[in-house]
Amino acid sequence: MDWNIDLKQMIATTAPLIQRGALMEATQAIQSALGAKTLKRQTPSAEAAGPAAANASTPRPTRAWHAMPGHQADVQDVEVVDRGAARARPDAVGAPAASDAQAPGSFQRIAFSAPAGAAQNHYWLYVPPGAASPGAGPLPLVLMLHGCTQNPQDFATGTAMNAAAQAVNALVLYPAQSHDANPKGCWNWFRPQDQARGGGEPATLVAMVRDVMRHHPVDAQRIYVAGLSAGGAMAALLAREYPDLFAAVGVHSGLQPGAARDVMGALSAMKSGAKVPAPARAAQMGAGDSPPALIVFHGDADRTVHVSNAQQLTDATLAARGLPFGEGSGRVQSGQSAAGQRYTRTIHVAENAQPSGSDTVVEQWILHGAGHAWAGGDARGSHTDPRGVNASQEMLRFFMEHPRRR
Repeated sequence: MDWNIDLKQMIATTAPLIQRGALMEATQAIQSALGAKTLKRQTPSAEAAGPAAANASTPRPTRAWHAMPGHQADVQDVEVVDRGAARARPDAVGAPAASDAQAPGSFQRIAFSAPAGAAQNHYWLYVPPGAASPGAGPLPLVLMLHGCTQNPQDFATGTAMNAAAQAVNALVLYPAQSHDANPKGCWNWFRPQDQARGGGEPATLVAMVRDVMRHHPVDAQRIYVAGLSAGGAMAALLAREYPDLFAAVGVHSGLQPGAARDVMGALSAMKSGAKVPAPARAAQMGAGDSPPALIVFHGDADRTVHVSNAQQLTDATLAARGLPFGEGSGRVQSGQSAAGQRYTRTIHVAENAQPSGSDTVVEQWILHGAGHAWAGGDARGSHTDPRGVNASQEMLRFFMEHPRRR
């Protein structure tokens, strides 16, 4: 589809409505146009599409835009767990309630009483088999945010994050976006009310993390967040707003925090990058705690979210830490996946540090020839590219190298 024609048509349709103050009608017109675009392209976008999750042990043909499966083939103990309406405040977490803890080796739908006014009412949680092992201790927790048109089961299947998490004995939390909150199931990363700490969708997602912490032994120094497309943009927002909670963030085919503050701005940022001056990027990352360590994946043939957004996100994080950014910064490596997809990996480290382990501040992977899909994913899930490097394993490797400093 020709993005220039789409934008002109959309502006021509909505401008008169906006001028006379018919904002609801203008919003509906924009959503309608986005829906039509998605049907024709059948691809996810950061504002109107998204990806899925699972890993393949044997090579599969590339199927970047696979239909969502009804169920995950190897899910155990799939059931609804309703813990009742009583909830502590999001920032008040006591000892885990052992009687309510989910069984090890299970992937379950958990009923959730969201903060007042929130539309989300459940999430899915993976508990690794090793959770019950003697001496297992508190477990790492990874918050995984799906893209538009997806759901937690599809995302878990396509990314195979559960299988990867089993190897490091980590819990994986998959929030479910309500279609009442967004018709396409997108996280609303572009709305001002969903971009700040203590309110909107960020507060709801953090409340889910706290809910898991109330029922399972979670290592508070090893809580991470990752996402794809709209989920990646929301993951970056959470890392900016809650650096005291998240130790590191993984963003796949997403955008930097503050890239847009309305739908039109989102479309523009997705097409050609955010219109944010370089000096302002550090300020957008917020003051106080340093931003969490960042790992980024983005295909340079992505026609849904332009690859320039990966560099903008990288630069914003480096600038906020007072480190050099832009062209020529970082240590560059080239390689290719087992299936032959080439990539360029750039590692940025803290000053006077070695380029390894916890000294790495940002790790950026540019996947050459890749589109808008989770790298190394399982073709049984939607919006995956099995040819790529295994993004789930690389993210978990990066996360485990970066516990939050006390």
